[in-house]
Amino acid sequence: MNLQIRDPRARELAERLAAKRKISMTEAVIEALESELRRESERIPLAERLALIANDFKARAGQGGRALSKDEIDEMWGHS
Repeated sequence: MNLQIRDPRARELAERLAAKRKISMTEAVIEALESELRRESERIPLAERLALIANDFKARAGQGGRALSKDEIDEMWGHS
């Protein structure tokens, strides 16, 4: 079965990828779609990523951590 790409931009992108990889446009589209599906299945939601980062900071701070004052926070962000 032949792949028909009617959208000019999609066709141009498929042609560029196929030329770079020296493969057919059909193979280029299949590889691109497989890659995106793989990336999508591996994606971690933003809230989960932020929770992981927060937990990492808490773990590194340990028991000796302390609350920062507003002035200290402003200084860290360069708002003197």
